[in-house]
Amino acid sequence: MPPDEGNGLHLCFAAPTRDSVDAFHAAALRSGGKDNGPPGPRLDYAPGYYAAFVIDPNGYRIEAHHDG
Repeated sequence: MPPDEGNGLHLCFAAPTRDSVDAFHAAALRSGGKDNGPPGPRLDYAPGYYAAFVIDPNGYRIEAHHDG
């Protein structure tokens, strides 16, 4: 399925630690991804929710998150 900015779809991966979320974001940017939300708490999502968002070189939106 090709990326579609209008549909709100994104892929989300659970990360074991906050450091893993940070590493995901850094690796994605080094690999040609674009920042779509830097690593940090997302208290509007849930208490303890920590996430980062990128758009990969193909245009897909990807999130890594850690609850805790």
